[in-house]
Amino acid sequence: MRPVTPASAPDEGLRFGRIPITNVQPVIEDGAFPAKAVRGGDVQVRAVVFREGHDAVGVHGVLYDPSGAEVQRTRLRSLGKGTDAWGGVVTPTSEGAWSFAIEGWTDLYATWAHNAAVKINAGVDVEVMLAEGEQLLAAAAKQTPDGADAKTFKHAAKALADTTLNTNDRLAAGTSTPVCAAVARFPLRDLVTSSRHYPLQVERDAAGRGAWYEFFPRSEGATRNPETGTWTSGNFTTAARRLPAVAAMGFDVVYLPPIHPIGTINRKGPNNTLTAGPGDPGSPWAIGSAAGGHDAIHPDLGTFADFDAFVAAANELELEVALDLALQCAPDHPWATEHPEWFTTRIDGTIAYAENPPKKYQDIYPLNFDNDPAGLSAEILRIVRLWIDHGVRIFRVDNPHTKPVWFWEWLIGTVNAERPDIVFLAEAFTRPAMMAALGRAGFQQSYSYFTWRNTKEELEEYLFHVSRESAGYFRPNFFVNTPDILSEFLQFGGPAAFKIRAILASMGSPLWGMYAGYELFEHVARPGAEENIDNEKYEYKDRDFAAAQASGRSLAPFITRLNTIRRAHPALLDLENLTLHASSDDATLVFSKHKNIAATATEPARKDTIIVVINVDPHSMREGQVTLDLDALELDGLSADGTFEVEDLVTGAAWNWGKQNYFRLDAHFEPAHILHVRR
Repeated sequence: MRPVTPASAPDEGLRFGRIPITNVQPVIEDGAFPAKAVRGGDVQVRAVVFREGHDAVGVHGVLYDPSGAEVQRTRLRSLGKGTDAWGGVVTPTSEGAWSFAIEGWTDLYATWAHNAAVKINAGVDVEVMLAEGEQLLAAAAKQTPDGADAKTFKHAAKALADTTLNTNDRLAAGTSTPVCAAVARFPLRDLVTSSRHYPLQVERDAAGRGAWYEFFPRSEGATRNPETGTWTSGNFTTAARRLPAVAAMGFDVVYLPPIHPIGTINRKGPNNTLTAGPGDPGSPWAIGSAAGGHDAIHPDLGTFADFDAFVAAANELELEVALDLALQCAPDHPWATEHPEWFTTRIDGTIAYAENPPKKYQDIYPLNFDNDPAGLSAEILRIVRLWIDHGVRIFRVDNPHTKPVWFWEWLIGTVNAERPDIVFLAEAFTRPAMMAALGRAGFQQSYSYFTWRNTKEELEEYLFHVSRESAGYFRPNFFVNTPDILSEFLQFGGPAAFKIRAILASMGSPLWGMYAGYELFEHVARPGAEENIDNEKYEYKDRDFAAAQASGRSLAPFITRLNTIRRAHPALLDLENLTLHASSDDATLVFSKHKNIAATATEPARKDTIIVVINVDPHSMREGQVTLDLDALELDGLSADGTFEVEDLVTGAAWNWGKQNYFRLDAHFEPAHILHVRR
């Protein structure tokens, strides 16, 4: 740290400044990697700040824009008596390479006010304490740029020096509400010490906010001959007809599995069988055939012109297209013959196929980056640039944890240096250390362990972790299902389970997603596997979404409501503002999200607060008592009885709530309250 004001003690080469500042957050690898943020998103900054003796300490979080100019200064609050921990929020307003610092300082006014109250009440050094207050506020009057506050300080100083007044009135004048308000605006700081400036990479909304919907283009519009049983594949033109329904549900991103030619060698049949029939389409993740590789489009889906038209149609509906970047090959991919050095060759001369025991992927060759890292990396960069040229700004990366971390740091860094708007999502269900490293390396977001966190205790622990402990480097996208993952919770929880998981995902994270069929409550698993039977990875799927919705057998209206709530409430689109609250029931989870929204040219400043009370047991009715942390809700001006009004955004009901509140939630009716605090 470096003292901002000169100090008499030498500080050359010292690690501590005049006011010690330690454990600054969010700081990634001591600043080697930038912490993540999105434009307009609240960033929780924290530090441990203290000084010797008993003088009071004040702390600021200071935000600097990409030019290095100071643009925001936030007074941090104590996070717990005796901890010396301080925290608060800074909010970057544009994209780019920002930075922040923590400033610690001696709080001259708080120190005097505390000492004066103690000594004067004890009758010790009364005139000395009043004289010190007079001198302090007189100096503040001269230094404060605001005329009204300077006048407040001047009048208080005069009253402190007025011996015609009694002692209590003089002290009261020096500690009045107007004086405290003026001091809050213009703190009386001494021995100001700053931490280093730490990097903060601010990215566009899609990097940290959004609702994703996944579907297979080949299934959208696919038709089956009732006489022969043979299928005709859907294509980009027929798939585009599904886009208005996706947009109407409130999704922001439509994610497509690989759209490239699919290998014929070792092609998988239905339900992952080893023998495919002549009409079986194979897994889209087995990329490459005589028709081309990662830079080609499956002939059944159409041409590049058809893909461009699909992207344009999505963009017209304010949907972005995310494309799967699956760096693996079918045995008949052109690379297998043109670049065998890009694969792992076994001792018998054959190329090793992919395995994740007990799973085997005989139709896929994984890449090996150790034999020709430069050549393979250059080819992948070419492919990414190709799809960017065709309108793709988001890549969902398949199994990034099976590639070297250095490669992702290089690839994402290179691409984002050219195009900062490009977003990469890591599909990495793997060890925590690898998931954290991929976030540090540049992935803007990642799949997460959310899928397997089901109980109240598990969810509380995980929500706290992702919103507090890892938010600086790891943005979780809460997918409720995928073609590979149909959790036991969904298999056996009935329709209530689908509602519960959708609420948790959409309210708990600014990023969430679902795979087509979720809204139809598809829940039957392939025996012995955690995935749907008749998996769409290996065959076409004909779904009648409209008929299901018309007959009331669809979750689509409820999904639409959740996404509508998200768009109406900015608090839900930040990650780090989540607070857990207590409930007396062991299956009822309670959390809130709060955001202070700055004034604009057309709107006044306001506060947005959402409280979610959810029964996470899909089989029961639960009741009990919620105990709220009112400080976290920033409730100004509670009514005389200590209550405030909340509106349930799902049912429209309204109640007066306070610190203690009764709830009753039937999983088979409405498993949750999503409450908006009316102000």
